Amino acid sequence: MADIAERLASARINGQQVVFQQNEVPTSPVEAYQLQTQVLRLLGAPSEAWKVGSTSPEAQAKLGTDQPGAARIPEKFRYFSGASIPVFDTHDLWVEGEFAFRLGKDLPAKHSKYSIGEVIDAIEAVAPALEIVGSRINGGLSASGRFPITADCGANVALITGDWQGNWQDFDLPNHAVHICKNGQLVAEGLGSSAMGNPLLVMQWIANHSRMKDGLKQGEVVSTGTCTGLTRVVPGDLLLGDFGPVGTVTANLFQDVIVSK
Repeated sequence: MADIAERLASARINGQQVVFQQNEVPTSPVEAYQLQTQVLRLLGAPSEAWKVGSTSPEAQAKLGTDQPGAARIPEKFRYFSGASIPVFDTHDLWVEGEFAFRLGKDLPAKHSKYSIGEVIDAIEAVAPALEIVGSRINGGLSASGRFPITADCGANVALITGDWQGNWQDFDLPNHAVHICKNGQLVAEGLGSSAMGNPLLVMQWIANHSRMKDGLKQGEVVSTGTCTGLTRVVPGDLLLGDFGPVGTVTANLFQDVIVSK
């Protein structure tokens, strides 16, 4: 498992692809998250942010799953609106428009499940977010499957957030429209309901996913999965996520240098 983790971490940093041998593919969520933990250790310090993926029917169909997945975002892949972001075109790149939430209270580890009311009470603010996703696994997202994608840090390439809005409960999030523009052209749109029917249900899911481990901490950020489906992107693209009154978020992708191994 250590060898696979090293290959996945190296591929994320250096632009290669990983070929899984048949006996290397994780066969359960436990194995997949154990491998992810090793990969994240190799990628350096964590940021305050988490991503949840496979929360829309389209994303679940692409990965052949009916379950979400989560991963911590390493500091080196955490960005803010207006950033220029190095990416590798070898990593099957896509963009998603997502709602991100910041916690104003801890959601600590505990045995009983969190109710939606407890989760809502812990949320401090909402922000528009773009997630760049892609696969370091040979064959790309469609050929990877849920467990390898979980091991590969949820297919995260970068997370970008805009300004935080403290009046988040004023927004009808399930019916809130999200638009993605690429190089000045509208390329995708959708509603908050694409993320498990309501982005707040995604927050409840990750609270309960984390409660048997370390829980979630005040100040941590969770991006709750695509509202706009997956849109292909390449280095050189200029991206805009327009969340109406929630705000906008932008990013500029450029080609990183692939390191031969």
